Parts: sequence; C-alpha cells; structure tokens
Amino acid sequence: MKRISLVNTAHDLIRDILRPGDIAIDATVGNGHDTVFLAEQVGPSGHVYGFDIQQAAIDSTLDKFRQAHLSDSLTLIHASHADMTDKIPADLHGNISAIMFNLGYLPGGDKSVITLTDSTLTALTVASRILAVNGIITLLAYPGHPGGDLETDRVKNWCEQLDTQQFEVSTIYSSEHKDTAPRLFVIRKLR
Repeated sequence: MKRISLVNTAHDLIRDILRPGDIAIDATVGNGHDTVFLAEQVGPSGHVYGFDIQQAAIDSTLDKFRQAHLSDSLTLIHASHADMTDKIPADLHGNISAIMFNLGYLPGGDKSVITLTDSTLTALTVASRILAVNGIITLLAYPGHPGGDLETDRVKNWCEQLDTQQFEVSTIYSSEHKDTAPRLFVIRKLR
C-alpha cells in the first residue's frame, strides 16, 4: 500500500472547512508549519491561536510568521494545550472552526520532551467543547516512540467514547492498518 502524507491529508480536510475570517487553533505549534497553514486559510480577517510548552517552538513559529508577514493574525501561547479553556477568550468558545494537533516531540528538538497523554486528553475534551458546529479537529498520533503507543491508544479510546449523535470520527493510517503506523484522527462536530 502506498504511504500517504497525513499532514497533507489534514491540511486538505481543513482547507475544505476554513474560510477567511474564521478562528483556528494549533494545539501543538511545533515548528510552525501547521500554524502558518491555518493563518493562510483564515486570512488577515481571521485569527489563529497556537499553543506549545517549548519556547523553541514558540520562537520558531513566530519567525515563520514574521517571514510570511502574517503575525497580526496570530496569538502564540507558551502553555499546554490543556489550558485552552482559560487561554482562549470565552466569547470564542463554540466558534472555533478548526483545531489541529500533531502529537509526539518537536522535530529537531529534544525528543525526551513529548506530548503527554493526560494533557492531550484534557485538551481534546476542551477542543470538543469549544469547537463550532461543523468544525473539525485533526489529530496526528505517532505510536512507536516512548509514550506514543499509550497516547495513541488512549486517544483512540477517547474518540470511541464520543456521542455519535454529536460527533463523527474517522481514522486514516499513513500506510497499512497496523498498530505501529502513524494515524490521523478526524473529528467533526455535527451539532
């Protein structure tokens, strides 16, 4: 089976939903690629909130935004994505069109600093609450690194507990449908 790019797939799915003026969240900014993508979709009239616990990720993302002249449409938050409830203005709750997660560790960074299962599950719960109707959450999970197997399994279990009247969940694998393959969880809010 041909390997697909889960990042490109997530971008394609979000591109179909985000419109200029929308609000989006990058729950794990990393090196800023998804954050810039979101900002390009929402345009100067929209806004992107980005979270990361690592200052290096915040700095890298800010540099990318300055180079792309997009920094007016960005708020970077040096905090855990689990803090979304407190860090995203309350008047935007229920109005977020897209939320992206890319789990694991910062590419090119310290591989011992990883997303943690408990904070990821908290962040997903918050994300599902503040997401707009017809909004989308994409979550890239990477089993196969220390902590990644448990986190992926718990995210899968979390998705299975969602109310099917309110959410639609699908899982896309990077290659074969096997336990060690990276995967993209796609969560759509129906009502």
